[in-house]
Amino acid sequence: MSESATQSAEAQTTLANVWSRLPVSYAIPKTPPSLHEAQEYCRHLARTHYENFSVATWFLPKRLRQDFFNVYAYCRISDDLGDEAGDPKAALALLDEWEAELQACYHSTPRHPVFVALSETVRKFDIPQHEFSDLLIAFRQDQTITRFEAFDDVLAYCRYSANPVGHLVLYLCGYRDAERQQLSDYTCTALQLANFWQDVSVDYAKGRIYLPLEDMRRFNVSEDDILCSRNTPSFCGLVRFEVARAREWFERGMPLAGEVAKELAIDIELFTRGGQEILNAIERQDFAVLANRPVISRPKKLGLVARAALRRLL
Repeated sequence: MSESATQSAEAQTTLANVWSRLPVSYAIPKTPPSLHEAQEYCRHLARTHYENFSVATWFLPKRLRQDFFNVYAYCRISDDLGDEAGDPKAALALLDEWEAELQACYHSTPRHPVFVALSETVRKFDIPQHEFSDLLIAFRQDQTITRFEAFDDVLAYCRYSANPVGHLVLYLCGYRDAERQQLSDYTCTALQLANFWQDVSVDYAKGRIYLPLEDMRRFNVSEDDILCSRNTPSFCGLVRFEVARAREWFERGMPLAGEVAKELAIDIELFTRGGQEILNAIERQDFAVLANRPVISRPKKLGLVARAALRRLL
């Protein structure tokens, strides 16, 4: 066997070992499934992986549900490839192979069920490839960038980690204009910020801090405070400041619900109110989020869904 062939075989073995760290259903098969099988794969993943997504789809037109399942499956697995691989080098290798499947989705024949299903969605709604590949930029950044100097740097990260999802939703609902995309960016960024401030301890356990370093210095908060879960007055003051910023971004995105059809408006309101409730939960525990992750209570969640359902009937 030639040296290049040996290296290729070794690379394939390494990739196979990396894929083995993830759910077996995530692996890229040797032959592509049928469209029906691929769509069922995406349906199952969306309905079993994340309950809030399933709740949201109650308010979507039936004709759009499969396409939302397909997009969700892409986003879900992309995120897991970046977070669950075990080490940065392995994650980058997985993301490279995943992006090769995305390329095949647009230009040839993909093998993974997500991309077999997604190819139909892409064709139907004429979705630009960069809306999918932008997400992968953020997941690659996660492997090498774990601190952010300024709030603008956090916003730049959200540009790739959160905002493309909003664009994809708009494409599926028939909206392609820059004005609605900008409003969507405000909402998606706000949701990402709410999750960051909710998950400071969770993210630190993964080696990441999304609180801007310049703000930590301003409030006299050290990384050691996070490591030791010290909810000092200074730390709580910092989180109070960041929560207020997130609220401002939610407010900027509010007009979007009035610029889209009723079905989508209900979902936008549901996710917006859910994100604001996360901020309310943080505030209720006096911004002491370290080792004490704020959550939305079940009655609050049911109330949000009930109000959304009522709006559907009106």
